Amino acid sequence: MSIRIKRAYDDASSDDGVRILVDRLWPRGMSKESLKIDHWMKEIAPSNDLRKWFNHEPDKFEEFTKKYKQELQLDPTKIEQLERLQAMVRTDGKIVTLVYGAKDVRHNQAVVLQECLTERL
Repeated sequence: MSIRIKRAYDDASSDDGVRILVDRLWPRGMSKESLKIDHWMKEIAPSNDLRKWFNHEPDKFEEFTKKYKQELQLDPTKIEQLERLQAMVRTDGKIVTLVYGAKDVRHNQAVVLQECLTERL
């Protein structure tokens, strides 16, 4: 089983496995056809308040990670979505690719989700 992350603006490939968009907002300028996602789990994305506070500023990433992990642990909707993701990853050793729209490949919610899922498996 494998959990990958990939920008929405990078081309989808056959080895992506199950592609899951983990953004609250649809990636700007992307059509459903070009994104080729299997699921959109916008409920698992950071809250609007946290997303706006973070503003994709790398200096805030450590604090963002803590706050986002707290949201994942305390929000029943996010817990349910996280459990669904875990089940997908565990099933038949499938590859799951978490798709996100941020420009920064190291400081985004998909990185945090990948870490959380890896720790839980």
